[in-house]
Amino acid sequence: MLLDGRPVELTDSWYPVEIADGTALAAMGKIKGGAVTLLANLGHSVHEAREDIAFRNATADEAAELNLPAGTPVIVLSRTCLDAEGVVFEVSVMVMVAEGRRLRYRLIAG
Repeated sequence: MLLDGRPVELTDSWYPVEIADGTALAAMGKIKGGAVTLLANLGHSVHEAREDIAFRNATADEAAELNLPAGTPVIVLSRTCLDAEGVVFEVSVMVMVAEGRRLRYRLIAG
């Protein structure tokens, strides 16, 4: 992901083959309209998202891709998305430049 032409986030996502097979989810690269829209059109919307957040130094490859000095701190957000039946339909790992990043959450009791 770029912000003002500068790399700020690396994202890798995985989908079950029974959902992704034959769709743009099975290909490398950006998805026209976005993965969220495509998944919703396939009947998969987020009922629950589980996230883990960690902070560590960027690997050499991450630092190179994000144009950071070696060892710069990054935020690693791992997200698992489940539908209303509890079926996992997306897992993503995002490595983010920590500088200037703010994470905001809204939690609502069901």
